[in-house]
Amino acid sequence: MAQQGNKKAQKRQTRARRQAEEEARQKALAEAAAKERKQQTIIGAIVVAVIIILVAVIAVISLRSIHKKNEANKVTADASYSALQKVKTKPKYADDKGGILISKDGYNKKIAKVPTVEIYMDPLCPGCGSLHRQIDTDLDKLVNSGQINLVYHPMNFLDADSTDQYSTRAAGALLYVSSHDPDAQHLLDFVSNLYKEGYQPGEGPEYKPTSNAQIRAQAISAGVSRDVMSKAFDGTYNKWLKASYDYTVRRKDLLNSSGQMSTPAVTINGKLMDMSEISQLGITQKQALLKQLGIKESQVGEEGVRPKIGTGAPEPLN
Repeated sequence: MAQQGNKKAQKRQTRARRQAEEEARQKALAEAAAKERKQQTIIGAIVVAVIIILVAVIAVISLRSIHKKNEANKVTADASYSALQKVKTKPKYADDKGGILISKDGYNKKIAKVPTVEIYMDPLCPGCGSLHRQIDTDLDKLVNSGQINLVYHPMNFLDADSTDQYSTRAAGALLYVSSHDPDAQHLLDFVSNLYKEGYQPGEGPEYKPTSNAQIRAQAISAGVSRDVMSKAFDGTYNKWLKASYDYTVRRKDLLNSSGQMSTPAVTINGKLMDMSEISQLGITQKQALLKQLGIKESQVGEEGVRPKIGTGAPEPLN
């Protein structure tokens, strides 16, 4: 009987031990679950806090961006024009509207009673490249025969479509050459070289880094001295270039049919050529230019022959 009693006692002890162990295990599981819930709560709170901070930061940035845009929109053409005039370091022959005039007599020597053609271009602009490859040979003849005055407006709004501020560097080099090389023909040829097929860089994803040495080579090929080009990338006229851009894009006389200023833009005696109309008519930009000047292609460069329109309104395209 005593033996049976011992066995029962042992069983009770075993059950008690197992029950205690199970209770301890359950307690440990409960504590672990509680700890995990607490950690999840803390993580959740941190995530929420981070999200709130990010939303606040984005809101501030957005508000600043909107404010900056609104402030920029408040800047008038008159204010931008005034700012352009206040820039201290300016290209030698730049006029008050940001243009560099070239005639058969050189820089800033306007020929009387002939049309003035003004071209607004960015060195990276594909459309500008297409335009210049069409018309540069004729422009050269028109200028050198005294048939037109030509005004270049270098711009740099496509910097974001390159990885190395190509537009600013190339436009700045053009301005430097115009100020430090007295031979205007060199500038004409330099512009043409920058737009040559096989040289002009692509924009955006197609852009390949283009060095100052590569730009310099196009200028030297145009006749510019190595000495001049050794200082052409010092950023001498960068402030003026920015101010000129800020003014140019706000000029109402340069707004296209979409209500925007874009390059290439060409004016003849102050009248903007309508690129949309040219496209609709199915003619080339070269044909349109000569048509509006009132001169036949066979007369381009012919001494003594002046474009029909003189200093008046351009001929209609149709």
